[in-house]
Amino acid sequence: MTALILSLTAAGLVLAVLAWVPKAGSTVQIVFSGVMLACLVGVGLLLLAGDGVVGWGERWWNVLLLLAGGLAVTGGGPLTTSVLALVDRRNTRAQSTQKAGEVLRGGALIGSLERGAIYASLVAGWPEGVAIVLAIKGLARYPELRSPDQPASVTPQAVAERFIIGTFTSVLWAVTCAGFLLSR
Repeated sequence: MTALILSLTAAGLVLAVLAWVPKAGSTVQIVFSGVMLACLVGVGLLLLAGDGVVGWGERWWNVLLLLAGGLAVTGGGPLTTSVLALVDRRNTRAQSTQKAGEVLRGGALIGSLERGAIYASLVAGWPEGVAIVLAIKGLARYPELRSPDQPASVTPQAVAERFIIGTFTSVLWAVTCAGFLLSR
């Protein structure tokens, strides 16, 4: 079971990285994101079905810790982009990503840092870190959310909606990755 859990986690991490390939079509990226999510669900089900991972040495736990952390950071981007593409029903995934870059600059990097910080704080047993990360992100983005310098086609409500949907998707992904790891 240990090999299967490590394999599914590693496969999810590879698919998360492949989902970021810029030349891949939106359908391919959505499929990669879906299979990545299925890998994570499989890991969670395997951990919940048995007695967790029994007999692991410290080395194997560290490997799984790093793989799940990598999946939390890299996998949340394609998932969040897919969710935002669903919100922008008339746009392709690439158009939705471009729109996000125009509306809230630096979102992909901020989201990666956010997921990494949330994952690390939960795995370290410090859930208060989630509140701190979200407070910092909200305070830092507040001026941009209310800025009149947005493109004419974008309303302040649309900017706020993208911010909330993207943040919730990103946070839930990081929490899910940490939860599956800690469910053992």
